[in-house]
Amino acid sequence: MQCFVDVVLPIPLERFFTYKISPKEADFLEPGMRIAVPFGKSKIYTALCHRVHQNPPEAYEAKEIHQILDEIPLVNQLQLQHWQWIADYYMCTLGEVVRSALPSAFLLESETFILLNKNQEIDESLLKDDEFLVFEALQHQESLKVNDICQIIDRKNALPVVNRLLEKQVVLQKEALYEQYKPKKVRFVRLSEAYETEEKLQGLLESLKRAPKQLQAVLSLFQLQARTKNPIKLTNLENNAKVSKGVIKSLIEKGILEDYYLQRDRVEFTDAPLNVSIELNEEQEKAFDHLLVSFGRGRKVALLHGVTSSGKTEVYMKLLQRTLQEGKQALYLLPEIALTSQLINRLLKVFGNKVSVYHSKYSLNERVEVWNNVLQQKEKAQIVIGARSALFLPFSNLGLIVVDEEHEQSFKQFDPAPRYHARDAAIVLAQYHGSPCLLGSATPSIESMNNAKKGKYGYARITERYGKVMQPEIELVDLKEATKKKQMTGHFSDRLRLQVGEALENGEQVILFQNRRGFAPIVECTTCGHSPQCPNCDVSLTYHRHKNQLRCHYCGYHMVLQNDCLACGSFTLDKKGFGTEQVQEELAELFPDAKVGRMDLDTTRGKHAYEKIITAFEQQEFDVLVGTQMVTKGLDFRNVSLVGIMNADSLLNFPDYRAHERSFQLLTQVAGRAGRTKKRGKVLVQTYNPYHRILQQVSTNDYAEMFENQLYEREHFKYPPVVRIIKVTLKDKDFNKLNEASEWFAGALRNLLPHERVLGPEYPPVSRIRRYYLKNILIKIDLGHSPSKIKNGIKRIEKSFNAISQYKSVRLVYNVDHI
Repeated sequence: MQCFVDVVLPIPLERFFTYKISPKEADFLEPGMRIAVPFGKSKIYTALCHRVHQNPPEAYEAKEIHQILDEIPLVNQLQLQHWQWIADYYMCTLGEVVRSALPSAFLLESETFILLNKNQEIDESLLKDDEFLVFEALQHQESLKVNDICQIIDRKNALPVVNRLLEKQVVLQKEALYEQYKPKKVRFVRLSEAYETEEKLQGLLESLKRAPKQLQAVLSLFQLQARTKNPIKLTNLENNAKVSKGVIKSLIEKGILEDYYLQRDRVEFTDAPLNVSIELNEEQEKAFDHLLVSFGRGRKVALLHGVTSSGKTEVYMKLLQRTLQEGKQALYLLPEIALTSQLINRLLKVFGNKVSVYHSKYSLNERVEVWNNVLQQKEKAQIVIGARSALFLPFSNLGLIVVDEEHEQSFKQFDPAPRYHARDAAIVLAQYHGSPCLLGSATPSIESMNNAKKGKYGYARITERYGKVMQPEIELVDLKEATKKKQMTGHFSDRLRLQVGEALENGEQVILFQNRRGFAPIVECTTCGHSPQCPNCDVSLTYHRHKNQLRCHYCGYHMVLQNDCLACGSFTLDKKGFGTEQVQEELAELFPDAKVGRMDLDTTRGKHAYEKIITAFEQQEFDVLVGTQMVTKGLDFRNVSLVGIMNADSLLNFPDYRAHERSFQLLTQVAGRAGRTKKRGKVLVQTYNPYHRILQQVSTNDYAEMFENQLYEREHFKYPPVVRIIKVTLKDKDFNKLNEASEWFAGALRNLLPHERVLGPEYPPVSRIRRYYLKNILIKIDLGHSPSKIKNGIKRIEKSFNAISQYKSVRLVYNVDHI
């Protein structure tokens, strides 16, 4: 009987594809195993096995698979269910989730090799110049890659030449899979078995007296073996004995020493757990007991609302300790990679080598190793700390998920699909595992707090800072008044300048927050008013002084700053606005003796860049740290007494229904970095509107009032959590076609959803990015209506839309629970 397998390909296609397999392969295959399958004319892709069955496909002839790549499933059943939920809920395909979830080293793809056709008589005179170059190269090499051919013919695209050679039957094409992951092998040495008896050993030492360096190496090996029971690395022996590689090589050649290789992970935390008991204060203990009672009563999701520096991490650690004692795995999600370096050090002290880290700054090989450790439930992966992608790891015995700083926007993935929210996806993952999920924040999102108030989530509160430290004093500085009275130096008010000087005199540290990188967002000609624009996007170019460049922060386009205006040729160029670079430069002029560090996207591109800056600031190598929102998120600096917010208005005046909620969260979080030890901290907020309601609420730390006001406005104007939102974005390079297509799509939505609110189509604030014009349609769905039915209806409209030939180039992007 014929057997077939349905597979998920890592490409954005809605359905499964069916391939032919032998009965033996059918017995061996399990869902979640990787299979290399041919797809299209010649390409080989890595697919995931979904289901083995005996029903042949009706629409096409099933091809045979290329090979099975795994002996055990790489992805477990719970993962597949969770990924299917993400695909359904966020309106994308399962293939897109697979591509996003699996480290790309697991998704082997074939590479095309070009070989000479030895069965064909070739007339060289019929070959063109570029064809002859390839033919000649194949006389000396067995095969060539497409990239090699590009270099030989000195062109970016070699495919036309390859296709002509294939037509003339000069060459043959072959596809071969290549493995990206290479395990790390470490070289170890040991004494040969021949010298294990005491007599032989005595004889060996006697014979080596004429070779003192070799004798020294053997004696050093004994010393290292006495100190540790672990295998001895060859490099350790070299360093300990202070001998060269040649000495050890000759000992191996003589058969005195044996060398062997062991596979090792690239990132290993080797310290054993110290079994430190985590002491909680009265407030933390109360919150911890509340959470346990809540989880015990079947409320599997709980919100821990603790003011900044209240010691929420200790509560998490106590829960993690409890989870490990039950023999289960735990996942600790953070919004920013920057937070992991500080947290790892704290967790290592308690949990030692049971901690693993997983995020995008880790290399492919490092991520593969963490994946395998979680899959095999190794001790070193009992607790996984990571950014949102850690959600996709193959947990099979998950006992707890902690989502720290749950309000953070960074938990939402915007591009590419799946456009999921890690907090919401983590709650669903916890449901699949039957494990508790703890959300923690000093400024919870309106949605989470609303769920807690309704009793859907458990709730625990910590109202005091750890060690009874007082909340920082928040002062609003009126920039309008300061400008009028000429009390400004650059972008520093006299009040802020005075306070920074005072803090530096006392040997304390300062954080300055400006949520814009670069030197100036606009360079404008004061004669004609022209400012350089990005040719690909509808934005002005930002000036970066350290590279003397104008850069687009959307597409990466850059050009050298011109000395004169590109429109009128005048030399009167003026820089408007300011970013972190300008703040850093002004500080250097105001306080020449102060050491100033900067933390933004420009300074944190390297793998360990975050860690270096945070460690340097912790060790007081910098006096002042200037940064974007990276400096606001949960970082713990003990010597910071002052936080300055350079311009609070840029956060408030943003065209988004969440702008005020986000401003409150960001300003409260950055204020929370001040005065985390005995001395009370100070926060200065520079603003042109000190009487703004949100700024007043920040200054009194009144989360409850902010929540009530925002919820009232959301109810009035029908925004989440009162309704659900789906944003549909249409993209095209043709302006007129996009307008026409978006009107058609909005009209179809209004016919399908008469009871829902369909807003738009409307241009976003930045209406062109990477040469694509954009238009948004917003769909508001009442909580009583079924979102899945509405999503299926939207998908049906998409099928009709794609059937219209003139709209084929228009791309549709769905953003469910748009934030």
